[in-house]
Amino acid sequence: MPTPAARFLVVLDADSTLIRNEVIELLADEAGRGAEVAAATEAAMRGDVDFATSLRARVGVLSGVPTAAFGRVLARIEPTPGARELISAVHERGGRVGVVSGGFHEILDTIAPSLGVDVWRANRLATRDGALTGSVDGAIVDAEAKAAALREWAAEAGLALNRTIAIGDGANDLRMMAAAGLGLAFNAKPAVRDRAHLVIGRVDLREVLPLLP
Repeated sequence: MPTPAARFLVVLDADSTLIRNEVIELLADEAGRGAEVAAATEAAMRGDVDFATSLRARVGVLSGVPTAAFGRVLARIEPTPGARELISAVHERGGRVGVVSGGFHEILDTIAPSLGVDVWRANRLATRDGALTGSVDGAIVDAEAKAAALREWAAEAGLALNRTIAIGDGANDLRMMAAAGLGLAFNAKPAVRDRAHLVIGRVDLREVLPLLP
């Protein structure tokens, strides 16, 4: 069934954008290697290393973490201030909200609908016998996959790309932000702020409200 037409589309990154956390760091805490993975995540978000290569290495650290850890991680997730208000405002104005993440469906499948997100996409973690195997199941959601999701969701909603807004913080958001009519750097690394159409200074998604069509 085709998606109903919308007036505009807002697509957000998840970790450090829609939510305050980096989920892979919370999962790595379960393996006692949170600080190590946090440093690797920071390098990937700055664009110092290839995202897919970095993600595979970081996910490898998670080998043996029980799937029961997902519940503990979910309990630690904090939506970014203003997330609910932004999503409500988009819907009130006839828009749709998408989230595309280099993080994981195992967490986003709970968080996204609880916040009212319309559509979302992320990586999946491979499991065996109730524990993570340390690998990603399927193709990795990288920078190009994020841009492709924005284009796909815009087409499904009957929208030209100039009716889209992309919001992100890391280097893997840059292609999505470039493809959108308006690319917003939010809680962002310097390389992202330098290439965004606009920079949101405060870590509060209500700052985006005046920019909505």
